Amino acid sequence: MAEPILEPHLPIVDPHHHLWDRSMAPAQAGPQHPFLTAIAPAQRYLLDELLADIGSGHNVIATVFLDCVAFYRADVPEALRPVGETEFVNGVAAMSASGIYGPSRVCAGIVGRADLTLGDGVQAVLEAHVQAGGGRFRGIRVGAAWDADPEVLGPLNRPHGGQYLRDDFRAGFRHLAPMGLSFDAWLLEPQLPDLIDLARAFPDTTIILNHAGTPLGRGRYSGRLGERFPVWRDNIGELARSPNVHVKLGGLGMACCNFPSFLAEPRASSAQLAGEWAPYVETCIEGFGAGRCMFESNFPVDMGACSYATLWNAFKRIVGGASAGEKAALFSGTATNVYRLAGS
Repeated sequence: MAEPILEPHLPIVDPHHHLWDRSMAPAQAGPQHPFLTAIAPAQRYLLDELLADIGSGHNVIATVFLDCVAFYRADVPEALRPVGETEFVNGVAAMSASGIYGPSRVCAGIVGRADLTLGDGVQAVLEAHVQAGGGRFRGIRVGAAWDADPEVLGPLNRPHGGQYLRDDFRAGFRHLAPMGLSFDAWLLEPQLPDLIDLARAFPDTTIILNHAGTPLGRGRYSGRLGERFPVWRDNIGELARSPNVHVKLGGLGMACCNFPSFLAEPRASSAQLAGEWAPYVETCIEGFGAGRCMFESNFPVDMGACSYATLWNAFKRIVGGASAGEKAALFSGTATNVYRLAGS
């Protein structure tokens, strides 16, 4: 049974969702894998599916797309393949901007991908993204999530750790700020010191930490969320000292976090989700301030924990006692400012 929508008129900018069609792609791992089980209902998540979610009751006025290795070009050099995704998403954004599909502005901002280890060679790739984005391209994301235990991330594990510390990566990273582009960072809780180092080395680059730093509860971290919380909290506090860093509050419904709500039957309520996620959300807001925090859906990945409507109810429960100004920042203002969406 669907929950009543809390604060239905509160404007929301969803700064982190994906679009993909994996129904036509060869499987990357067996269907029994927990990560793939979590997203199995969303093998296809395109404009129709996204519109159904953002139309489920909350006042979602705009969204930002995040790279997910979908719709890459097939007939260009490897470095330029991710530009195909930006082209595709810009087309979806143009469909939404027509107004035919409702008042929400889907994909008003686009975050793509580029291989920063190309060094100076990445400049041409970034320029191609900007051109393909039609004024909507805002930055790139390079995931560095890795753990020595392959069960923590399954098929999403990177081949090695320490990517953000590499000289060749940083040779490409230095091109972002001069072009006015931001950097979305996805890495795991034990890797947060790598991002702390990167943020201090490039204080003029806007950095957005994805998924609250990704606390872990799977593989060798199973049952250790509470034990690891103080380590995560201390690193979040240290990261918050870099004023160029912002944080997305969400992604806690992923398989690697493995909260009790993940794949629970019956499905978790927003009250249960709020109880599980509040310590992480509240710690981030305390450290960064509402002006540097933004709630995210991470859909369709987080549908392993709940529906889109339930997720936003959970966030609203967590900050139910916040001021109107704080809520405005957390649900729309920070995302609008960081991704420069005003007037999009």
